[in-house]
Amino acid sequence: MFFLLSKVLDFVLLPTVWLLVLLVAALVARQPRRKRQWLVAALVVFLLSTNTALVNEAMLAWERPPVPLAALPAQADAAVLLTGITGVNKSPHDRVYLGQGADRLTHALWLYRAGRVRRIIISGGSGALLRKAHTEADDLATLLRLTGVPARDLLIEEQSRNTHENAHYTKELLAQHPDIKSLVLVTSAFHQRRAMGCFEKVGLHPVAFPAGYRSSDRLATLEYWLLPSPGAMQEFSVLVHEVAGWLTYRLLGYL
Repeated sequence: MFFLLSKVLDFVLLPTVWLLVLLVAALVARQPRRKRQWLVAALVVFLLSTNTALVNEAMLAWERPPVPLAALPAQADAAVLLTGITGVNKSPHDRVYLGQGADRLTHALWLYRAGRVRRIIISGGSGALLRKAHTEADDLATLLRLTGVPARDLLIEEQSRNTHENAHYTKELLAQHPDIKSLVLVTSAFHQRRAMGCFEKVGLHPVAFPAGYRSSDRLATLEYWLLPSPGAMQEFSVLVHEVAGWLTYRLLGYL
């Protein structure tokens, strides 16, 4: 039930949905004063959610900062790579489609190749309402094997459908591998707060290693500070979704 409700919440929190509701309200309003109020509200939402500078500043404040390699253990037992970066609904299904956030995969591979982790745990099933024939964990394991990572160094957890379950099922998997004690958690920087909270809640205490940054450096340009950007609205949607997810997890006791 929680999984289904989370999908509904994802839809409700979209700024494009807010704009549509406000514009429809303005359209059906009978009083001119009320119509103007709805239109002004829609304009405010549009200006705020499409302003690159405002959205980027908010994302910079929310994302966890990069972690220097020197801050990591000399060699951890495993990196936990969280999924959520592949397109499982794209045909043909004879390949893997990576989306934004693919740095999660490349950073985990980087840590492995640099000798900073001995193994890689891939955690994640499918976030779709209907389960797919293959999971995101399977897809990423395929890519890692193609890069030369031996199957013996890959552990796959493919039951989880959200961050809370990532932590829960990873802990269950680790019970079968008592030799794995130290972990590095690799996920997107905007998602790191919630992920770390979930893993610590179940008794796992990984070192955070954020990847897949959606924020950018500040720019001293007119375009950055004033011009509306459709890309900013997309980033604003991601940020609103993640903050809402973090608050919901806090209320449910998952953090």
